[in-house]
Amino acid sequence: MSLSKPIINLVASYLQNLYIHPIKTKAITSCVVGSAGSIASQMVSGEKIRLDPVLAFGLYGLIFGGTVPHYFYEFIERIFPQETSAFPLAKKLLFERLIFTPLMQAFSLYTLARFEGKNHKAALKQVNALYFTVLEANWKWLTLFQVINIAFIPPMLRVLFMNLVGFGWAMFIASKRRQQSSKKE
Repeated sequence: MSLSKPIINLVASYLQNLYIHPIKTKAITSCVVGSAGSIASQMVSGEKIRLDPVLAFGLYGLIFGGTVPHYFYEFIERIFPQETSAFPLAKKLLFERLIFTPLMQAFSLYTLARFEGKNHKAALKQVNALYFTVLEANWKWLTLFQVINIAFIPPMLRVLFMNLVGFGWAMFIASKRRQQSSKKE
């Protein structure tokens, strides 16, 4: 009982900040979740914790991981409104899976590589090596979560929901990138 009060207060504070400062709250949440996913991935693999991937995932989350999805979910709600659109869930899901996801995945892989200090050529090489494997895994493993997200999660909480799913996804991406890096060495 005594532990529940701080948790309830934390959730209430988070929701209040999400309502008052949605972009800032989503950006900070994405930063924390991305960094934690990178650290967890490194710990699970038994490697020594490297700071550059942690900072790359954190910076990516802070700058793009909260803001881009925030505006994307607002955009799809406007172009496929529930009331006036036939099959709005299917349209939103197809748009997200077939247009947004491929673009965002390429952008994410490239940006993470650059944030780790790789030059343009090395970042493109990493994107070329990982893109289709990661995109296929995204379509295979995250589609159900996107259906749940778009169908049942209120728009204000969609980025948070996908951040929680993204913790595991960040671990997957980090492990794929680490495998690709070790192949080069």
